[in-house]
Amino acid sequence: MTPALPVAPPAATLVPDAGADLPEDRYLNRELSWLDFNSRVLALAEDTSLPLLDRAKFLAIFSSNLDEFFMVRVAGLKRRDETGLSVRSADGLSPREQLSMIAKRTQQIAERHARVFMDSVRPALADNNIHVVSWDQLADDEQVRMSEYFHEEVFPVLTPLAVDPAHPFPYISGLSINLAVTVSDVAEGGEHFARVKVPDNVSRFVEVDKLMSRSGRSQGDDDGPAATILLPMETLIAANLGHLFPGMEIVEHHVFRITRNADFEVEEDRDEDLLQALERELARRRFGSPVRLEVADDMSEHMLELLLRELDVNPADVIEVPGILDLSCLFQVFALDRPALKDRPFVPATHPAFGERETPKSVFATLREGDVLVHHPYDSFSTSVQRFIEQAASDPQVLAIKQTLYRTSGDSPIVNALIDAAEAGKQVVALVEIKARFDEQANIKWARQLEQAGVHVVYGLVGLKTHCKTCLVVRREGSTIRRYCHIGTGNYNPKTARLYEDVGLLTAAPDIGADLTDLFNTLTGYSRKHEYRNLLVAPHGVRAGIIARINAEIEHHRAGDERARIQLKANALVDEQVIDALYRASQAGVPVEIVVRGICALRPNVPGISDNITVRSILGQFLEHSRILHFGALDEYWIGSADMMHRNLDRRIEVMAQVRDQRLTREMGEIFASALDPTTRCWVLEADGGWTASPAAGEKVRDHQREMMRRHRSRADNSA
Repeated sequence: MTPALPVAPPAATLVPDAGADLPEDRYLNRELSWLDFNSRVLALAEDTSLPLLDRAKFLAIFSSNLDEFFMVRVAGLKRRDETGLSVRSADGLSPREQLSMIAKRTQQIAERHARVFMDSVRPALADNNIHVVSWDQLADDEQVRMSEYFHEEVFPVLTPLAVDPAHPFPYISGLSINLAVTVSDVAEGGEHFARVKVPDNVSRFVEVDKLMSRSGRSQGDDDGPAATILLPMETLIAANLGHLFPGMEIVEHHVFRITRNADFEVEEDRDEDLLQALERELARRRFGSPVRLEVADDMSEHMLELLLRELDVNPADVIEVPGILDLSCLFQVFALDRPALKDRPFVPATHPAFGERETPKSVFATLREGDVLVHHPYDSFSTSVQRFIEQAASDPQVLAIKQTLYRTSGDSPIVNALIDAAEAGKQVVALVEIKARFDEQANIKWARQLEQAGVHVVYGLVGLKTHCKTCLVVRREGSTIRRYCHIGTGNYNPKTARLYEDVGLLTAAPDIGADLTDLFNTLTGYSRKHEYRNLLVAPHGVRAGIIARINAEIEHHRAGDERARIQLKANALVDEQVIDALYRASQAGVPVEIVVRGICALRPNVPGISDNITVRSILGQFLEHSRILHFGALDEYWIGSADMMHRNLDRRIEVMAQVRDQRLTREMGEIFASALDPTTRCWVLEADGGWTASPAAGEKVRDHQREMMRRHRSRADNSA
């Protein structure tokens, strides 16, 4: 077997001018690539072979994804454009050029998104007795009951805000649904503008069928379930606007929605409390500048001009939407109790290593026998990683627990276990990343709760986010101290572990335990260690280690080693240095197989440049989230938290761990073999940046995730 490369390769193994003779147009635009990814999510909503409510769910995911894209990516481009920063993207576009292309592409997919709901999903819901209705579609008695409900439950919380010399234009909160209303003064004449905010602390859809005993619609019988009648809240308010403006005539009303800049950076000062600095910035986020205005496509020119003027929005940032705005509300529809219209819930299996035995063993006894690779959601998180931490908290022989927390669930058993451990007198360190975007407030709450319980809470290093997923348990066993570790690709979140595909390594290997000890000393103290025994650690080691291994595969291929091959699975591939190294591998004849869920800036299948590179994307019931690297000639598999992006490789603490046990590397080989099978349903990236569904219609097709479910169920059954 070829000896493994050192984990921290010397600089000479890198190629600083790797792209010197590669074409300038070798990168795809990352923003447009992201929009292509969201279009693939939309394609799942269009797929009539999928269960109906799952299609509705994908429409909701598309909306939520696009919101965050505008709040962060578009906001960042706007800031660069407005401040005159001339930084161009890797494909040579200025911020303004990218914004123009994004606006055009977004309008196209927003219209397609709305049409999928109106022309396909909504009629199919009606066919299955789930009716999303307008006011006019309600019967007279239903309108009466809904008006009563409006007066009893909705009217008291509404606050119509007038705009006139005494009332300035109101602040419009980001992502809120609003009604822009023009009223006419019947007594004195003249028209006036007012805004009514749709309450965001109530369900978006009113379930009409639950508020009254209906007549004239099917209530369900032996052939099907009772009808579900859903009325959008903004429709209910619009139908009763006269009660908000008595004595006035309603001239027109239209729905609109603002997206605001949420892309902020905490200005960290070594002399300032990071918690206080972050709370200050979170308060500012509410007042970020508008980056998108969504309006109903029937809004009058007069009303639109008023909104553009008062909100200070560029006309290029307007998205006209046919039908209902913000289809993330379809998560409420997906939550309906209609199991026949959804994918059958998948119940994770307990990994055989932790399965029930006549004499159950602790996780620690299991790991002393050998490493364990867990693959979520197919392997249960609660009976593996969560059990590992909970047993550590309750075990009297455990002396210390050290863990990183990037995102976790609301009622987190992980946090509760750490609190229990601290209260039991164990040394507990939790590195809580309070800068995890959109989870900042929750993480601040957990940080304070942990501190109150006696946990040593730290926030990482100034200027870097701690994104790695690591846990170290120190246990006394007789006269020795043994360290047990978990290194994963996903967060310590039991809820997302049932939805996200991730892998994790549980091990008692001494060298990994020593590495994690050094890493935590770096994160909590003043150590500046950059070299590790069995880990690649960003920002100093991940990119360098990966490129060194790519170069090593090239040398092995040139020496005639037929095993030379590079396989990469990640959420995103953007980093130019890594991409250029992969181009070099392709030019040398090394096969490169990439499975990427989201963004890919690499152009495959370009003659003479990347004709040995294939890129495919797999989307499905679960969110593909694991990061796995395989170097064939080196016979190395690596897993970890880092995507191939600048932020991960340069501005975060990331950990990639080598998996050495051949039992486990065979399991990872099977993951790649299934994902890369020619009959696996996927999208294939072309040289021009387009994505093509594969296999073609009529050809044999298999589902990668369903195959993984089948294998893990079979493994669990055989071990029972």
